[in-house]
Amino acid sequence: MSLTLVVLAAGMGSRYGGLKQIDPVGPSGETVLDYAVFDALRAGFDRVLFVIRRDFEDLFRAQIGARYEGKITVDYVFQVLDALPTGFTTPAGREKPWGTGHAVWCARDALKGNFAVINADDFYGADSFNRLATFLPAPPPAGINHGDNLTSGNHPPAPATTPTPPAFAIIGFRLANTLSEHGAVSRGICATNSAGLLASIVETHGITPAEVGAVPGHQFSSDTLVSMNCWGFTPALFAGLDQQFREFLSARANEPKSEFYLPAAVSTMIARGETIVHVLPTESAWFGITFREDKPRVQAALAELVDAGRYPEKLF
Repeated sequence: MSLTLVVLAAGMGSRYGGLKQIDPVGPSGETVLDYAVFDALRAGFDRVLFVIRRDFEDLFRAQIGARYEGKITVDYVFQVLDALPTGFTTPAGREKPWGTGHAVWCARDALKGNFAVINADDFYGADSFNRLATFLPAPPPAGINHGDNLTSGNHPPAPATTPTPPAFAIIGFRLANTLSEHGAVSRGICATNSAGLLASIVETHGITPAEVGAVPGHQFSSDTLVSMNCWGFTPALFAGLDQQFREFLSARANEPKSEFYLPAAVSTMIARGETIVHVLPTESAWFGITFREDKPRVQAALAELVDAGRYPEKLF
């Protein structure tokens, strides 16, 4: 099965102070995005689809997309402000696109097969892409949690009389592996049901390392699973996503800074019984550049992985 990696790269990184998607952090000038594409390619993905803005298209194609040509199929779609469902128009005063849910919605016509979604500025680790590449060709039915046994193959069939909603996946990262030493972060806490499936994502703000620990007394456990926007979907996503985007626009389009977030959309689909989402836990280290002060730590972590033989010194 052909697998597409969808990369959300339309954001400018206001807290970071620049277009961090093209900032070199690897030993040979690699970006964080280079490591994601490299990991996806060796996991079995054969196409990368970048969701970008038109105003930096030429720069992105020249400095990012050109690196991968001849190694993986590279395509682009654009997240633009006036890309809206029929019957809706851009309200006066709106200056920015509509969030991560909108970004994926903009890619709907370019996605005919199963796909993963990631942020352009996050390092997810090889295990995350391996798990998604194993899950996506045959998403399991409800009641089977593939989080720790993706390749066991011993799965009973779903009852023939019970309609099964489409199954998606999210990579769950340990909260302790996702923090910054340079400021508080917001994280989507993954709440699960009795079957271990995702029940909702609770956006939690202002989390600092001092609040996270492995022993009682901390507000959060080190092992709490969080979403870092690393997903596995089928095209069945788009019917629910389109409906929710319409509902969002009807209710909040006139709020100048309102955003249609992908995690919230998926949580609503779960609540409505329109999907099930398997949580695939990973021990992969997550590196993110939220603040400019994070860059030296990310550079050191990547250099350590290269020294350990996990990555070649030059990726592309």
